[in-house]
Order: sequence, then C-alpha cells, then structure tokens
Amino acid sequence: MDRKEKIESRLRRKKRIRKKVSGTASRPRLCVFKSLRNMYAQIVDDTTGKVITGVSTLSPDLKGSVPYGGNAGSAKIVGQNIAKKAIGLGIKEIVFDRNGFKYHGRVKALADGAREGGLIF
Repeated sequence: MDRKEKIESRLRRKKRIRKKVSGTASRPRLCVFKSLRNMYAQIVDDTTGKVITGVSTLSPDLKGSVPYGGNAGSAKIVGQNIAKKAIGLGIKEIVFDRNGFKYHGRVKALADGAREGGLIF
C-alpha cells in the first residue's frame, strides 16, 4: 500500500466514523490528529462549528516538557493536558473521535491520558 492509498483509506474510515460521532454543547467531540512528528487534540462543538480548546505537542506550555512529539509518551501528556483544559472549562463528558486512525499506539495513549485527566467517554 503506497502513501496515497493509505491516506485515502484513513479518510474513508473518517467519513464512516463522522456519520455516527457528533459533538454537542453538553458533550463535545475530542478530535485527534497525528502526524509523524506531532500529536494534536481539539475539543469541538459541532452544533456551532467552533473549536472550544486545543492542545498539541507544539503548544507553548508543552514545548519544553515534550522532547519528541511522535511517540506514545508525548501523546499521553497531550491527553492529560487536553483533559485539564476541558475540566477547567467545565467539560467532563466528551465523545472521542479517532479521526480515521486505528485505536492503538499513540491514539490509545492520548485517550488513556485524557481518561486519567478526568474526562469521561
């Protein structure tokens, strides 16, 4: 499978997931994206189409504590920080959107970090 096919399959999976998963004001969607070098997480309210908050390995508050953004350890830290920000905004329950990525490795580490931080999903 070459790079183009791999991306297309992920986007097909993403469409299939997004038919079922939608965030509301009371239970927003935690959207995850991973690149080769970094991890990104956003909390989105789909009814208004707004991003409530977001954290990545490139965020200024994480930049010093994460030596390399492309591993499971840094993904877990991103998950814990997004949970801390969400709870600070009064969000406890979310819907998890893996964005077409398989639920293992870095995506699973981010989800575990968010659960440890206090988010319920």
